[in-house]
Amino acid sequence: MSKRPAFALPPGSCDTHVHVWGPFDRFPVAAGAPYTPPERNKDDLAALHARLGVERCVIVQTTVYKADNRAMLDAIAAAPATRRGVALVDASFGDREYQALHDGGVRGVRFGFVKHLGGIPDLDLVRRTAERIAAMGWHLVLHLDAANIAEFEGLFRAFRLPVVIDHMGRVPAAEGLEQAPFRTLLGLLEAPNFWVKVSGAERISAAGPPFADALPFARALIAAAPDRTLWGTDWPHPNVRWMPDEAAQVDLLPQMAEAAALRRVLVENPARLYGFAA
Repeated sequence: MSKRPAFALPPGSCDTHVHVWGPFDRFPVAAGAPYTPPERNKDDLAALHARLGVERCVIVQTTVYKADNRAMLDAIAAAPATRRGVALVDASFGDREYQALHDGGVRGVRFGFVKHLGGIPDLDLVRRTAERIAAMGWHLVLHLDAANIAEFEGLFRAFRLPVVIDHMGRVPAAEGLEQAPFRTLLGLLEAPNFWVKVSGAERISAAGPPFADALPFARALIAAAPDRTLWGTDWPHPNVRWMPDEAAQVDLLPQMAEAAALRRVLVENPARLYGFAA
């Protein structure tokens, strides 16, 4: 797609949820990967953000690479002042591996609970990792199915480091703002260490493009935690029912919040969490 958004993003805006895959001749996907993505490399990412007016981004490791974070680190190294990363790790990671990730711009670790991507992780590893990365000033990222929010609420509330919930908790828009998973998510946001991404409108929508039925959820989340809400495109959009137009995603932003709140979501909050220069 080559469309540009009508909405001009404020300077310093950050897309906090993107992925890179490839180049596959250097970074092939892992054996047993849950899906085979198209190649979308660091140059494709730069072109996307030039088109949208995004100045900073956070590259999130996906399960197709498992704990091999080399493609992500390579992409960060191309623009280290404006890119950060969220890694996947396994039980083999020790001080050397964590330090290499930190030096490479990583500031968080992600665990997925989503059924089609492998389901519930090793909860002991999640707990140990949370303790390990808290000492480094990192944060935990959780990719959940809506049902996981209540199922593991006790585990999540025990965390003391910052915890970021991806894609609005993947709550189905068709079930409304009063659905139990969304009320639990709002309850988690009452704790000062919980954050949320108003990304993934295409994942929770029942109506399809332009995904306007996701807007009430984004508005409620921003209102609940204006200083702990982030935004991302989720480019290149793995495993979606409808492929979003990224320019249209940007153009939804003014319908989520007024200008001052959007500046927090797009600029100030990610700068604080990821350590971007003022």
